[in-house]
Amino acid sequence: MGEKVVAGSFGLSDRQLYRDKLRQCLAGLERLLEEKRFDRPKNLMGVEIELNLVGADGLPRMMNAQVLERIASRDFQTELAMFNLEVNIAPHRLGGRVFDQLSEELRTSLAYADRKAGEVDAGIVMIGILPTLDRDDLVSSNLSAGDRYTLLNDQIVAARGEEFTLDIEGVERLVCTSKSIAPEAACTSVQLHLQVTPERFADVWNAAQAVTAAQVAIGANAPFLFGRELWRESRPPLFQQSTDTRPPELQAQGVRPRTWFGERWITSAYDLFEENLRFFPALLPICDDEDPLGVLDAGGVPKLAELTLHNGTVYRWNRPVYGIADGVPHLRVENRVLPAGPTVTDVIANAAFFYGVVRALAEESRPVWTRMPFEAAAANFDEACRHGIDARLQWPRRGRYGGVGPVDAVNLVREELLPLAEAGLDAWGVEPVDRDFYLGVIEERCRRRVNGASWQVDTFHQALAKGLGRDAALAATTRRYCELMHVGEPVHTWPVGLPEPEPVPTG
Repeated sequence: MGEKVVAGSFGLSDRQLYRDKLRQCLAGLERLLEEKRFDRPKNLMGVEIELNLVGADGLPRMMNAQVLERIASRDFQTELAMFNLEVNIAPHRLGGRVFDQLSEELRTSLAYADRKAGEVDAGIVMIGILPTLDRDDLVSSNLSAGDRYTLLNDQIVAARGEEFTLDIEGVERLVCTSKSIAPEAACTSVQLHLQVTPERFADVWNAAQAVTAAQVAIGANAPFLFGRELWRESRPPLFQQSTDTRPPELQAQGVRPRTWFGERWITSAYDLFEENLRFFPALLPICDDEDPLGVLDAGGVPKLAELTLHNGTVYRWNRPVYGIADGVPHLRVENRVLPAGPTVTDVIANAAFFYGVVRALAEESRPVWTRMPFEAAAANFDEACRHGIDARLQWPRRGRYGGVGPVDAVNLVREELLPLAEAGLDAWGVEPVDRDFYLGVIEERCRRRVNGASWQVDTFHQALAKGLGRDAALAATTRRYCELMHVGEPVHTWPVGLPEPEPVPTG
């Protein structure tokens, strides 16, 4: 939630006024769509990456303000907790050598930020959940300075009315409580943006929903939380539970969580914004002075401030985004399923796979969402988060009889989705050398059945087998991860285990 907000309390009239403004904004969006006021295709994409700050010991460092002061770049900003940062890469046009360009920009930015962090004995790491985080790290006193974080925490806590319960059963089980939303800060992700026209939005969003499970299966990188081995991608259950405004009674009634996969395929971007208003009470009922319908009547472009703020507090894994650039409104699909890391090459390979496969699936004559129930896509997402590279997914069968059947995620990616991604990148005009290199990274992950999560787990268990205690094994795994991340070779090439200590010279 990147909005600048001011802390304060809200009364009954604030919420009623905000509800009215939301309805006006939704009507304004509907008019913009009907009048075809949106930007023409520009094939624009963008990347945001959330980062962690760690010390040489592999433990989190609560000092993002000091690090940001030294970085002194608008590309970097705070995130929820004091051990988090976020880097934003300016939008790029899909085509040519865009992925190599992105890779170079990211390497340069992260290397600079890491050097600046080193001035205060910290380092930057890209990882889905930092394995060395402790429950004492994720408390409200470690939330980043800033009204928006305090206000968001206070409103979610007030809406829930009691402590948050984390109960995640994976390889091991974690059960604990929190008085704040701070545990959500453990989740560090990559957000991929794709600007689309209103006419293409529904097809692109549906395609993105269909492939979230494959993205997570090959990209999982968050197997640990608070010293426990949980799901291969533990961010989704942690994010949902740590921001859950529903007490158990509302959960039992089937009230939807604010961290949400969704429940249906859509026909328009309007469907998603309308669902936001229909299902989710306002968390931050902050009203803008703009009269959106009046702005439209005058021939202008409304900011729809209340609509965008509300949308930022509904945590869809593929989120619709309304924005204005150079005075012209546009729509984006924001893909939020991927964890950060392990390396820049891995992040860019994940991006190339996403942009390629979504383009191809969105243009199929018999789209996958017409052949697969939405419930299967949601179940696939859950399965991929639990089992990562070893997940088995439901996918439409080929042939005249059709139907949906089980398939190993790695086989689905290698045999069906990678060829689609290749065709999609060709359609974007991406150079074959970029296309082949980055999709080759995905191919090798599938062939070797290795991703960030599997490497972390295997290295951790080898450390345990060598006699290290759990905390020491997690710290050693984290330090080794950081070393290899900075070397930069993709994770499928990383040697499993901790390096043998250097022999002590004799004589």
